Amino acid sequence: MLPSRLCIMRKLPSVLARTLTSGTTGSPVLLDMFEGHSPIHVNNVRNKLRDIVGASTNWSDHVQAMQERKALHTLLAKRQEDLPPRRMKDSYLEVILPLGSQPEIREKYLNVHNSVRFGRILEDLDSLGVLICYTHTKQEMQPKSPLSIVTALVDKINLCKKIIYPDCDIKFTGNVSWVGKTSMEVTMHMLQLHDGDYSPVLDATFVMVARDPENKRPAFVNPLVPESPEEEEIFKQGELNKLRRIEFSTASLLKMAPTAEERNIVHDIFLHTLDTKTVSFRSRKLPPNSVWMEDAKLKGLQICHPQERNIFNRIFGGFLMRKAFELGWATACSYGGSRPFIVSVDDIMFQKPVEIGSLLLLSAQVSYTEKNYIQIRVHSEVYDANTREHHTTNIFHFTFISENEVPRVVPNTYGESMLYLDGKRHFDAVMKEI
Repeated sequence: MLPSRLCIMRKLPSVLARTLTSGTTGSPVLLDMFEGHSPIHVNNVRNKLRDIVGASTNWSDHVQAMQERKALHTLLAKRQEDLPPRRMKDSYLEVILPLGSQPEIREKYLNVHNSVRFGRILEDLDSLGVLICYTHTKQEMQPKSPLSIVTALVDKINLCKKIIYPDCDIKFTGNVSWVGKTSMEVTMHMLQLHDGDYSPVLDATFVMVARDPENKRPAFVNPLVPESPEEEEIFKQGELNKLRRIEFSTASLLKMAPTAEERNIVHDIFLHTLDTKTVSFRSRKLPPNSVWMEDAKLKGLQICHPQERNIFNRIFGGFLMRKAFELGWATACSYGGSRPFIVSVDDIMFQKPVEIGSLLLLSAQVSYTEKNYIQIRVHSEVYDANTREHHTTNIFHFTFISENEVPRVVPNTYGESMLYLDGKRHFDAVMKEI
């Protein structure tokens, strides 16, 4: 079973959190804060994004559309101070996914276990996050936005339900919760209708960045002005999230040596895998109920077709997340021998855009296990057939929980030991959250 803490939304002391969950508590105290916001059908989100940017639905028109966007350079602000400040409620949006009331859209979201495909939810969250940011930066006198807003990071997605039902309506809500000079943090929630009330399913934090019309240089975005002590607390949390991400990146095992405690963990694993029948550092033996890390991976390949493009004619980030999640889920399923359930998604870095026509190589690795938890790391890279070069585009981290206790994954090399420690760091961070 999932820890009981997962069954509660994070208790943000905020106006927004209380308003978003008011449908489940029956509290009418702050509902008027977001009055006048008509819910958007999930199918209309991408259409709205195309209208804002001026993108065509036809692939053959994409070159002309991108050329037209170059002229929007003159609309960019020279300083952030030149842009009007915005409130949190100015960017608030609601999106409806009517799985219950419109069964014709249900099959797209259905998996073999008769529940909702979480990969599809990742796609919807990514699109909604971008639309929220465009709502925050909208200028009334500009029919098209000069900004190219893209997903830079999925900070975290924490779930409080193991199963998302395929025959009950879903509601997404969200708003900009923190703003820097050229970046925005978006907080989103997903709720599902049961017995007349919407109950929490997950909450998510994405970081978006704004760039110029050609997506080449950073661009300024409207500042965010908190209006109450509760909103001040939300904004402050955004600052803390930024500092935490910097600290986590600075301490990366790709930059710094493991801590003394982590070195002891690696050495202890090494000692427990030595073959006691020989006196040799090279003679290794797998402990009972364990799997070598080398034997706990799966790989996949995707050809990136125009159908999966975003409004800027690169591969849609939500598509990348869906494919990475599905490979990660398959890896956890084959490793644990039973159906795994997603607990958390964290620290997805979008390091490089994926161009249409690319060969996308995905590699999923069990990086850490504990009891019935499985930590999965998915590495994404593109292969250029002309130069024969590989470039990393994304790193994904997923935490799954299996129905039964799973074997312990064991590193065999120093590089695998670093993957193991990195997986443990991500797992420990998730456990602190939930």
